[in-house]
Amino acid sequence: MLSDIEIANAAELRPITEVALDELGIEPAHLVPYGHHKAKVDLRYLQSLEGRPLGKLILMTAMSPTPAGEGKTTTTVGLADALRGLGLRTMACLREPSMGPVFGMKGGAAGGGWSQVVPMTDINLHFTGDFAAIAAANNLLATLIDNHVHHGNALGIDVRSVDWKRVIDLNDRALRDVVVGLGGLVNGYPREDGFDIVVASELMAIFCLTESWADLKRRIGDIVVGYTREKKPVTARDLEAHGAMAVLLRDALAPNLVQTLEHTPAFVHGGPFANIAHGCNSVIATRAALRLADYVVTEAGFGADLGAEKFVDIKCRKSGLRPDAAVVVATVRALKFHGGRDASDLGREDLGAVERGMENLARHLRNVREVYGIPCVVALNRFPTDTDAEIAQVIDLVDDLGVRTHPATHFVDGGAGATDLAKGVLDLLENPGPMEFSFTYPDGLPLKEKAETLAHRLYGASSVTWDGKAKRRLDRLEADGYGGLPVCVAKTQYSFSTDATLRGAPSGHDLHVREVRLSAGAGFVVLVCGDVMTMPGLPAKPAAARIDLLDDGTIVGLS
Repeated sequence: MLSDIEIANAAELRPITEVALDELGIEPAHLVPYGHHKAKVDLRYLQSLEGRPLGKLILMTAMSPTPAGEGKTTTTVGLADALRGLGLRTMACLREPSMGPVFGMKGGAAGGGWSQVVPMTDINLHFTGDFAAIAAANNLLATLIDNHVHHGNALGIDVRSVDWKRVIDLNDRALRDVVVGLGGLVNGYPREDGFDIVVASELMAIFCLTESWADLKRRIGDIVVGYTREKKPVTARDLEAHGAMAVLLRDALAPNLVQTLEHTPAFVHGGPFANIAHGCNSVIATRAALRLADYVVTEAGFGADLGAEKFVDIKCRKSGLRPDAAVVVATVRALKFHGGRDASDLGREDLGAVERGMENLARHLRNVREVYGIPCVVALNRFPTDTDAEIAQVIDLVDDLGVRTHPATHFVDGGAGATDLAKGVLDLLENPGPMEFSFTYPDGLPLKEKAETLAHRLYGASSVTWDGKAKRRLDRLEADGYGGLPVCVAKTQYSFSTDATLRGAPSGHDLHVREVRLSAGAGFVVLVCGDVMTMPGLPAKPAAARIDLLDDGTIVGLS
């Protein structure tokens, strides 16, 4: 069987100018090509599309994953290809992969098998330089903060309050906590600092939520980097940093156009992690796709308790976008995993474990339908080890919940393997039922009550507990007028709780918040829960060890 990268390397791609013109009606003059097979679409052209009717928006989410993931991106691509195969003008909207997991444990994030976006190696590595631009703009602000203090600190910044971290797009646990400014007066002032991964930064969130260059500059200006000795917030605008930062991001803000193996157009733009950030691709790309295509399939990271919740409560709340339907990806192996089977032993038939694990999928379906008010179907991403008995059992169990299940084999069959799923989604769009889209909590609730509402309604928790410093920070944000912002929960993706070992659908647990961060420019408050890290580390056997460059320039080992 061919590997993902072997399939991608052997693919015959169409010139991106042809894909843009034939599939979307975009003339070459509106493209900024990056080689033959990827391009940015000029923002001025996209702004000229205002007033066009919007297509149907389909949200791809999932049950709580196993460590290897359940194929949400692969299913997004497969469904988009299947809809296009039915003669419908379709686009996929995906996030850009971070090189942290590419070289870490998860590997690439361009889909898999015969349902991939390509050129896969470019997308998984430097792509069009968006992440480098975000890192440069982020680190410019960090530099300007230290420089301002070094040259007299006219704003009176309390250096102990500075919480704007530097970023890098790699997993590096050694950079979580560092000391900068050592070496004497010529090197600045010593202070504690740290690094986050690029995809956890507030600037990445701003990048993905902004609507225009003007909005980008305004949001950057609103970033709070620390406080004065009189406890007044200091912003990037106060440091006169927002203009230069916006300049670094000007070109990156245009969405990246690529294609699937079957030549379905796809925007791949922005990439916040869903377990530590808001988990959705850019608003600009999603809105542009809805004006260019009749059906748009977009994903939100990890399970519906993370990515889908943030899609609803942050992206939709901020942008006005509304999904018309959702697809919840499930796998037999994930059901067995949540039913108690070890991650290394998911290939053997176990109907009992499948039934026990159904509680995890059932809670996700309840949240999508009853909390978010989005009609949904289940995409059962079929693996070779799945037995017919297990597939039939899942269909029956989900049917008992009032939801249709559509087994799909797009990993091995491409779009053709997701045709039944596509027809099921089209039927759902025609017959959505009496559901009404809603947020998990209203804007007017205090931040503490927003956290409690999420914990009770979505996670099954009995209480929310706070580190003393986190609670004081929360109270301070309320007093400073930030209580109307939504919250962004950073927690493990493997459980509804903050304990990755609690599988299934645990209830009665505590949601423990250890840190509170203000993302004033992005427009939300981050609650860092449990032991989740905003700078991940590498596993004992990182994926980097199997990635290599052959003598003829061929890249191997990406997956």
